[in-house]
Amino acid sequence: MKQTWRWFGPKDQVKIDDMMQAGVEGVVSALHDVPTGNVWIPAAIAQRQKTIATRTDGSPSGIAWDVVESLPVSEDIKKQQGEWRLHLENYRESMRNLAAAGINVICYNFMPVLDWTRTDLAYPLSHGGTAMRFDLIDFAAFDIHILRRSSAAESFPEDIVAQADARFADMSDSHKSALAENIVCGLPGAAESFSLDDVRAHLAEYDDISPEVLRGHLIDFLSEVTPEAERLGLRLCCHPDDPPFSLLGLPRIISTEEDYRTIMDAVDLNANGITLCSGSLGARADNDLPGMMNRLGSRVHFLHLRNVCRETAGTPCSFHEADHLDGETDMVALIKAVLLEERKRRDTGREDYSIPFRPDHGQDILDDLHKKAQPGYPAIGRLKGLAELRGIMTALEHESSGLLA
Repeated sequence: MKQTWRWFGPKDQVKIDDMMQAGVEGVVSALHDVPTGNVWIPAAIAQRQKTIATRTDGSPSGIAWDVVESLPVSEDIKKQQGEWRLHLENYRESMRNLAAAGINVICYNFMPVLDWTRTDLAYPLSHGGTAMRFDLIDFAAFDIHILRRSSAAESFPEDIVAQADARFADMSDSHKSALAENIVCGLPGAAESFSLDDVRAHLAEYDDISPEVLRGHLIDFLSEVTPEAERLGLRLCCHPDDPPFSLLGLPRIISTEEDYRTIMDAVDLNANGITLCSGSLGARADNDLPGMMNRLGSRVHFLHLRNVCRETAGTPCSFHEADHLDGETDMVALIKAVLLEERKRRDTGREDYSIPFRPDHGQDILDDLHKKAQPGYPAIGRLKGLAELRGIMTALEHESSGLLA
């Protein structure tokens, strides 16, 4: 398991020197300033590689850009509208440029309009730190009363609607503004962020796109890019929906094990793989993360290891980001499944036997609380998570444990 760290580029408050002190072995990054749908040109890729390879004092860092997260899929491709065919060719060209630079793992997602969604980016925890949180009642209040989506009230059970009505009635103007900003801020580090009018316009364009249609568009996308990825020796890995249930009436198609099986069977090439995110998938009680790793492991090309605490029953639910070793996912069992998959790959001669992972969405603790890192990506909170995950790996792999026998 290769220990990597997400880095949002030179503007990231966490620096290359900080990553070195954390003991990371590789970097996960992206060219966030390139508009979605455009080509990632070789010069820009090379400049990012050079930056990652250089410490603040100009000496070599000894770490490299190992994983792209994300090479984004445009809304035109997801909807098969506008310039989607041009964007497909640009995607293939970007893949060729990344392969030529020696970067062979590409994470992407197929979530329409919004990426990961939270209602609170600094939810207070009992120990004094903060974490990101998704509150279903707050989200319903946003959908029904702030965004004012026409069919919003019909999207939630009656008791949720009633609680959302009461919650909104008690909200201050500043709370309403913060809630809207948290939900529509877009993916941290990305080129786009959306206003409420932007969101309404994008939602309208999905009125006639059902989950079945969107799934067909994903399979079409994979049919177009995966053969080229296979030829280039690249590994594409689809990130699950976050949260893994429908929001704003939008279709969600990568939320369960069955969803992954469907797209892997449809384009049955090793290059068509999975980003197994234990936090995203863990927000559903019916997702068995260790079991998914055991059953789908041969196509898992990248791992996001984090945990969530589900606060309410059912799907959808409220949840917050837990400590990496707490929450709903048995992290020891999951890491054991990963290590066993890696052993199987080594035994069969696979060159990609080492699966990169990163500690995802750390809590803000200690000095993190006084800094303005990307939401979910503080230095100390992630370092704590990485240290805990590293400890599990070391214990399981130690010859005296016999746990991998």
